[in-house]
Amino acid sequence: MTKPLKLAVVGHTNVGKTSLLRTLLRDRTFGEVSHRPSTTRHVEGARLSVDGQPLLELYDTPGLEDAIALLDHLERQDRPGERLDGPARLARFLDGSEARQRFEQEAKVLRQLLASDAGLYVIDAREPVLAKYRDELAVLAMCGRPLLPVLNFVASDDHRESDWREALARLGLHALVRFDSVAPPIDGEQRLYDSLALLLERARPQLQRLVDDHQAQRQLRLEAGSRLIAELLLDVAACRRSVPAQEAALQAATETLRQQVRQREQRCVEALLRLYAFGQEDAATSDLPLLGGRWGDDLFNPETLKQLGVRLGGGMAAGAAAGAGVDLLVGGLTLGAAAALGAIAGGAWQTFGHYGERLLGKIKGQRELTVDDAILRLLALRQRLLLAALDARGHAAFEAVRIAPPEERQWREGKLPAVLSKARAHPEWSSLNAGAELEQAERQGQVALLAQALRS
Repeated sequence: MTKPLKLAVVGHTNVGKTSLLRTLLRDRTFGEVSHRPSTTRHVEGARLSVDGQPLLELYDTPGLEDAIALLDHLERQDRPGERLDGPARLARFLDGSEARQRFEQEAKVLRQLLASDAGLYVIDAREPVLAKYRDELAVLAMCGRPLLPVLNFVASDDHRESDWREALARLGLHALVRFDSVAPPIDGEQRLYDSLALLLERARPQLQRLVDDHQAQRQLRLEAGSRLIAELLLDVAACRRSVPAQEAALQAATETLRQQVRQREQRCVEALLRLYAFGQEDAATSDLPLLGGRWGDDLFNPETLKQLGVRLGGGMAAGAAAGAGVDLLVGGLTLGAAAALGAIAGGAWQTFGHYGERLLGKIKGQRELTVDDAILRLLALRQRLLLAALDARGHAAFEAVRIAPPEERQWREGKLPAVLSKARAHPEWSSLNAGAELEQAERQGQVALLAQALRS
């Protein structure tokens, strides 16, 4: 079995080494991240595996604090005429008392880099190129290990990327990678591993396998996230409440529905956060606007009429109920003659299944409360924005994703997907309704279609 590649993550104190590891590992709990200097005081490692095979070991190291003094100390140790190479010079230093006292933190870094196949030298690209950083690189170069500079925080407006590129080139480090640990580029990991493969050709197959697995996992997360959003939209589109026509009852039912829809959206938010290994504090949603309710004749939309027509053809060909069906199919609200009304009210409505209950509600003067089309569109946009934000979010990010309502023009334009119009006629598809049939094959098929539409 191929041994995992060992990488030491090194650099000055407080440049984002632990943050980089959190993002590469997709683990927001790895190590400790703080704005205080010298937060990491010991070496901590983690392993990346694919199908149970370990491919990469990453080691977080303490920050280098006094490379200028350390380089001076190493030069003072050199004897006249002595021609030790870098690793030999460091071995002598690490055996001495200064490595256990004054330069204890630096010694931890050097031991780990010497025990690794290569190092990632993390740079805060917002910092000016100072002498201490050049001395750090000079000390690290003595380890005789390939070193890949990683420019962190390049998404900041005040980064000094061009200065760092020039300085690194003067030191003979021409291969580098941009990787902002808070807002990593979509192809950031692939670029990092591709650059490592240039320095460690023998490790190219396992690095490529890691890249392929990360890309596959990302695609699976996007598909799973789209399905979570599709479930939300179908639940809300198919949700309905039968409400007495009195104004007070309508207002109370509207407020209850608003809370239920908001809670359902929150469950979707939490599920998306879990999917991307984030916590609840990583997203903040604003309230849903304009949820005033919707008084529609969804009972008479084409999908309902189509299904009811099938039911009539299957066993309702005679009697008063058939007359009611004919009137219903042409959009009539009187339901035919009094005999038809009596037949339905007397029990024949059961033949219609859940449509019968809704017909009785109409007969008794009740209203059907559903969710506005505009809210469905807003929910779709908000959750798609959240999914995109989580897909691009590094696990070192501190600030929560704000799920604010998009501009009115954005979410009021365009038609709803046909799946949601179809769902209006299927109250049994909503988990917000009593007697929901969530595992129904047709519902699952519609969820899959909607998820695919959301990804396009």
